[in-house]
Amino acid sequence: MTATLERRPALESPTGMLRGAVRGGIANLAGTVCTGLAGVGVTWLAARALDPGTAGAFFAATATFGLGVTVAKLGTQTSLVYWPARMRATGDLSRLAECLRVALAPIVLAALAIAAGLWFAADLLPGRADLVRALAVFLPAAALSDALLAASRGLRAMRPTVLLDRVVRPATQLILLALVWALGFGPDVFAALWALPYLPVALMAGLWLGRVRSRVDVAFVRATDFSPRRFWAFTAPRAVASFAQMALQRVDVLLVAAFAGLAPAAMYAVAGRFVILGQFVNQGVSQSAQPRLAERLAVRDTDGANLLYQQATAWVVLAAWPLYLLVFAYAPLYLRLFGSHYEDGVGIVRVLAATMMVATACGMVDMVLAMGGRTWWNLANVAVALLVMLGVDALLIPRSGAFGAAIGLSAAVLVNNLVPLMQVVLGLGLHPFGRATLLACALAAACFAVPQLLLLPVHSLTIKIAATLAGAVAYAGAAVRFRRVLMQGGR
Repeated sequence: MTATLERRPALESPTGMLRGAVRGGIANLAGTVCTGLAGVGVTWLAARALDPGTAGAFFAATATFGLGVTVAKLGTQTSLVYWPARMRATGDLSRLAECLRVALAPIVLAALAIAAGLWFAADLLPGRADLVRALAVFLPAAALSDALLAASRGLRAMRPTVLLDRVVRPATQLILLALVWALGFGPDVFAALWALPYLPVALMAGLWLGRVRSRVDVAFVRATDFSPRRFWAFTAPRAVASFAQMALQRVDVLLVAAFAGLAPAAMYAVAGRFVILGQFVNQGVSQSAQPRLAERLAVRDTDGANLLYQQATAWVVLAAWPLYLLVFAYAPLYLRLFGSHYEDGVGIVRVLAATMMVATACGMVDMVLAMGGRTWWNLANVAVALLVMLGVDALLIPRSGAFGAAIGLSAAVLVNNLVPLMQVVLGLGLHPFGRATLLACALAAACFAVPQLLLLPVHSLTIKIAATLAGAVAYAGAAVRFRRVLMQGGR
């Protein structure tokens, strides 16, 4: 579509910006609920259908798969939001096709090379080689689908991500694995069917991106500053940072498997599965806010960017803190759902829950740095956090097993949030602690933290559940009462 020469405002009003982010965030959160429940369901099926050793091998193989996909994307997932969003903000989409070619061709080549490498090196990796090989076949489809969905988000189209990546893929994985369990197939089939849905999702993501591009209506304001050199200069540090970020989330499972055994690795993966639910909440809100944040920073609208950052942080706290607080309080019951093999993971659950509350209150610091062009800062932060985790893990896992890995992950998460928070405040003049964020923290603490901590010594499950339900009702009522502040910063 040829851009017109009519000069019109390219940006929404602050109220329109927040409403658009809220709509996308709510849709993403709804999809996140599906993803999170499906992820817990997959973990439950693996814990129930496989013995602890084989379950640990499955979790190690999926961790390896995740690292491979991250490397194959070459850091382009952020760039494929950043550059299309800038093009949309300036009203010049004439180079969008070139942007996609510059990104997607290397991704396909890298994914094929990594898949082949995993296939031939599977015997050298922790766990079972047959599971790694079963997943490697689908690695290119996974990398390509993520890249295509990121480009759609850059054009403010959240629906493809919500429906395909948040609903269709995880729901299909859960259904297929339930069938595998019911029919009694082996673990290699279990792994292959977990990865199979990436193929149709990649195809549908490409078709949907074409439809999104044809419907974007922009007004020409100024020519975009895109070039292949600029694209890869922005992307290069993100490529390393993305791998390091994924390593923070996945490599600890591999280290537990290598130093403590597959059964402790399975317990660690099960005990920490709830963290993914909270990360999905953060990701859902962040992905909705990301293109608008890039647009605001592209035109140097610091006030608009700060407002969006603060409100997005408040929404994440509002959704995620109750989850973390309840998992902390009900840790023994949560672990019992997966079987008696995993009941020793209470300490892991509580350490990670407390850590993730701190991380959530910092907001989307990594994304703010990246959208502000500070991708090298982001790389340095993630590298330091990864080194901290590896050092703590090497020291503690041989002595304390899975609990040592939890301490290492907690230390890394704190470094990876508090350090960039200082950089965002001092370097970009932004911070997440607006009225809405402070109110969300106060409501979650009053309705969940205080009553649950008081009831920790109480053994009556009925009393605890009654307090939880009362807190949930009070929380919902307070959220409605203060909705103007929570949704629009009091505007």
